[in-house]
Amino acid sequence: MGTSVNGIGTGLDIDSIVSSLVTAQKTPKQTQITTQKTAATTTLSAIGTLSSALDTFQTALKNLNTTAISSTSSSSSTSTSTTSASTFAPLKVSSSDTESVSTSLSTGAATGTYEIKINNLATSSKVATQYVDSSTVFGAGALKLTQGSVSYNIDVSSGASLSDIRDSINNNTSLKAGGITANIITDSTGQRLVLSSSKTGAGTDISVSSSGDSSLSTLAIGSTDADGNVVLNKASTTEGGYISALAADASYTIDGLSMTSATNKVSGAISGLDFTLLKSGSTSTITVEPNTDGMTTAVNSFVSAYNSLINSINSLTKISSTTDSSGNATTTAAALASDSTARSILNTLRNGLVSSSSGNTGTISMLSQLGVTTNRADGTLEVDSTKLESAISDNYESVQAMFTGTDGLLTRLSVGLDAYTKDNGLLDQRTDSLNDKLGDLADQQTKLDTRTAKYETIMYAKYNSMNTLVNQLNATSSSVLTTLNALNNTSDED
Repeated sequence: MGTSVNGIGTGLDIDSIVSSLVTAQKTPKQTQITTQKTAATTTLSAIGTLSSALDTFQTALKNLNTTAISSTSSSSSTSTSTTSASTFAPLKVSSSDTESVSTSLSTGAATGTYEIKINNLATSSKVATQYVDSSTVFGAGALKLTQGSVSYNIDVSSGASLSDIRDSINNNTSLKAGGITANIITDSTGQRLVLSSSKTGAGTDISVSSSGDSSLSTLAIGSTDADGNVVLNKASTTEGGYISALAADASYTIDGLSMTSATNKVSGAISGLDFTLLKSGSTSTITVEPNTDGMTTAVNSFVSAYNSLINSINSLTKISSTTDSSGNATTTAAALASDSTARSILNTLRNGLVSSSSGNTGTISMLSQLGVTTNRADGTLEVDSTKLESAISDNYESVQAMFTGTDGLLTRLSVGLDAYTKDNGLLDQRTDSLNDKLGDLADQQTKLDTRTAKYETIMYAKYNSMNTLVNQLNATSSSVLTTLNALNNTSDED
């Protein structure tokens, strides 16, 4: 900034003059930059709010568009496993005792009640070797681990310890895939190698044979008969390791019909149901029934999510009319009022609501049939609870198809909004454009500040030069007047 000494020579307030000139020069452009920056910043914030609201809505649609989710609830007197109440699953399933049987729905379920009595659970193989002294070092050879019809070879190097053999088993990729793991159990008598399997069911027993150095024979477990079945045996100096019991299938009944399963997780025994056997000697009743309460909750959850989005858009696009302190009418517009992107999103939502699913041939195809209508004033949805409950009770499968079927309402709305919310979608492009504009305005501000500072320097230089010139002229004038006065005084004396 330039400087000057005011009042000398001209007597002008140069600082005020230059300040006024600089302000007059800068203000038009500065006003333009400030106005555009404020508008871009406000719009950018509004786009961020809109994007967040759309993401929240799409997440809600995704969560609702799940037709079978299992959850477990319990009380002091009973435990049940049921379909999540927040989904459009047409059916729900419950178990009278989830400590005995837990259950979930799969494809093709039908209403019904089934009594499941568990005789015994499916078990896996767990075997142990003879005692081995902790100082034992094994000679070179190999161990052959057999599980059912599959065998695995473990090479043993000369000088290997029991820990080395355990690690070789646990690090073997094929054994990991077969579910076999090894550990060492130690007591006062010595160490024992214990092999466990995650596979259950008859025919999954583990046996071990050895070859090579005779020291490895102490790790042999069980034997096989002529048919390839593992023979139960207990530890001795000659027979090798210990098998407490052979792996077994689960044994249970469904409504009195005898059933077996190699695993405790059972699929396909009852169409559309998966269940897990948990406790031997117990009984539980599985019930499959219409999920009317859950679907009612799901419809209301959809309406709530939709209305939340609409209210967010309305707050970003509204135009408010008020009066000032003088009684004059004033209008205030929100950041996205008359915004084409916001209007387009609203059209997408409305079109999605009134369109029909291409594959839905059920009785229910429109929201109005469920008692869900649009409030003309603000575009939100309203629910007639009585009509909704009646429609779901009579046509729950059709309601489910309308919302979650192929090209169902939830999918249509979410897909329609993808163009705006996806990476590099319309909202991302809009955000990038606004950020570019703010960057350009920042450059304009820098250039304006530079030009203004230069202009101010020039103005100070001009006015200071003028002030200096006037001072010089005043000094010359004073000198001339002094000389003339002196000449006049001399003439008067003569």
